[in-house]
Amino acid sequence: MVAQISALRAYAHTLTRNRQDAEDLVQETMTLAYEQRNALRAPGQLRGWLLSILHNVFSTNWRRQKHHHDMHAQQDPFDEPQVASNQEATVRLAQIHQAFLQLPDDQRAALHLVSVEGLSYREAATALGVPTGTLMSRLGRARAALRAFEDAGASATPSASAAPVKRVQRLKVVGGSDAI
Repeated sequence: MVAQISALRAYAHTLTRNRQDAEDLVQETMTLAYEQRNALRAPGQLRGWLLSILHNVFSTNWRRQKHHHDMHAQQDPFDEPQVASNQEATVRLAQIHQAFLQLPDDQRAALHLVSVEGLSYREAATALGVPTGTLMSRLGRARAALRAFEDAGASATPSASAAPVKRVQRLKVVGGSDAI
């Protein structure tokens, strides 16, 4: 279980958008997984099982709390760059990260599990507790939203006073498995 903590932290941060809340979510997930360790049927599926527990804990506890709480009131100061970067790629990456964080929770979770964690569609659907078709629909909407964001950024013309800007490469989908 310890080897899976970094994957759990990354997914928890994607869900909570706050490092401290992500750590709390991982802790609660690990505690629950340890208590229910006899429920794991296939030891080879440990990562998917842990991610599923994490998602369920988030859905039942955290989302309800965050719905009534202002997300920006407790924003992690380390989420913002300490020194403004003048590098175009860094700025663009931050913009894409913000666009990712603006996706609805269900789409963001689906995209993270498939694209970042590399789960197959079936594994991600199981972790989220939804049919594979629903997962694929969420992925399609999330990818379309990010492509629309990218198209809007690529087609924007710089102002006359701005320095010339090099064209940024289009987003590419990486990781995951399109096979069911």
